[in-house]
Amino acid sequence: MTRTIGLIGGMSWESSAEYYRLLNEEVRRRLGGHHCARSLMLTVDFAEVEAMQRAGDWAAAGRLLAGAAGTLEAGGAEMVLLCTNTMHRVAEEIEAVLTVPFVHLVDATAERITAAGVTTAGLLGTRFTMEMDFYRDRMRRHGIEVVVPDEPGRTLVHDVIYRELTRNRIEESSRQAYRRVIADLAARGAEGVILGCTEITLLVGPQDSPVPVFDSTRIHVERAVDLALAGTAELSGSGR
Repeated sequence: MTRTIGLIGGMSWESSAEYYRLLNEEVRRRLGGHHCARSLMLTVDFAEVEAMQRAGDWAAAGRLLAGAAGTLEAGGAEMVLLCTNTMHRVAEEIEAVLTVPFVHLVDATAERITAAGVTTAGLLGTRFTMEMDFYRDRMRRHGIEVVVPDEPGRTLVHDVIYRELTRNRIEESSRQAYRRVIADLAARGAEGVILGCTEITLLVGPQDSPVPVFDSTRIHVERAVDLALAGTAELSGSGR
């Protein structure tokens, strides 16, 4: 029997749906038959979180998501995933309230990048993810240097996420624009590109990049399934 995976979702619901789909597909791929993932999801209101992001009120966001994590653990979750890249800005606040493992997206992604022999990676995500230190500093701990788009590129990537992808809009013109941003990152020395926002995978994938693509959502899910199917000893060693 697999362990129960707790999911903090709602940022946006489109990304949460993608996490749920990938989790269940991965468990069925590994176990076959009618198997699916044992999971709990608590969906927060993205409008509240987005307002906190714009206001720079990360303390309030941390309290909100830590409360969600605690609710999941109380409900039986045996590990917790945060279904968003950007809000890993408050990962420490979430970890602080848990006694079960918090499966950190950046660590899982960095391990996959390292295994591929890549030491410099381009990063696409929200403006917060691309410009704040929390993501690149965590990557640097793993020996990975991060390259981000120039300012116009960052604005374009961010705006497409919030104005289109989180509203379930997929535009071909935006796909072409993202391809140009990715090509520029590769030209500037990126040996791979991190899709560092769950919704980005709805728009572009490996076929849109001249260098290897690291889908942080899929990598995060695969790590969670590893732990859900693993022995107790491995699970207990996977948290903070």
